[in-house]
Amino acid sequence: MFGSLGLWEILLIVAVIALLFGGKKLPQLGKGLGEGITNFKNALLGDKKNKKDEQEKTDSDNEKGN
Repeated sequence: MFGSLGLWEILLIVAVIALLFGGKKLPQLGKGLGEGITNFKNALLGDKKNKKDEQEKTDSDNEKGN
């Protein structure tokens, strides 16, 4: 992901972010980002589970019909 960025470019980006948000806001920003990623991941896993449950229900309905 960061293959094309060198060490100095990454440090510059981190420094700009630190200047924009300040030291007090950075932990809150990280926490919010982590929670967002977790919610997104759980939503994707929940969607896969729902599809699997629907498939199992369809399969059981088909077996009852035969």
